[in-house]
Amino acid sequence: MLGMAVRSVQLMVDRNELQAWKTPGGHRRITKASVDQWLKAHSATTDTTASASPSNQSADDQAPQAKDAPSILLIEDSVHFQNLVSLLVEQHFPQARLHLASDGITGLAMYGQIQPDVLVVDILLPGIDGATLITTLRSHPQFARSHLVVVTSLDAEQRAPYAFALQGVTVIHKPQLVEQLPPTLLACLGSKTA
Repeated sequence: MLGMAVRSVQLMVDRNELQAWKTPGGHRRITKASVDQWLKAHSATTDTTASASPSNQSADDQAPQAKDAPSILLIEDSVHFQNLVSLLVEQHFPQARLHLASDGITGLAMYGQIQPDVLVVDILLPGIDGATLITTLRSHPQFARSHLVVVTSLDAEQRAPYAFALQGVTVIHKPQLVEQLPPTLLACLGSKTA
């Protein structure tokens, strides 16, 4: 239902984000009501779709959107950078659907539902950090279809502790976001933007 890895859901239970109890064998049993409540709360507040103009419309409400339009999921807790990426996508890729998540747990859930062409993720996130999120997603075969781009305010030296998750990943330093994100997205989306 959540589209997440088992470990991510276990962490949500441990943080009391979902109501559950443990069996004598150590397995978690989660109430359906708490899952429904979590899905309702997070889909209502964090899923925004951007097209020709940023709005709160769902993809189904946008008449000109083709079903095979490129999709981008941005997992970023800074409203400033959410707005900046929205403007860049609107300007350079008006046909793309941009989905926003403000934390890693919501981002994982949305990733499972959307399975975007491109995942743009900040390395420092509330709830679950970007490195853990990347490592979790890489353990699932469905992740192989998405291009991954990491955006971060950390310089090269500060990123060293996250090297295990960033290996082979395109990393954009946030001060260069305006210059580097559009060509990076173009390379990732390729023919879908034609």
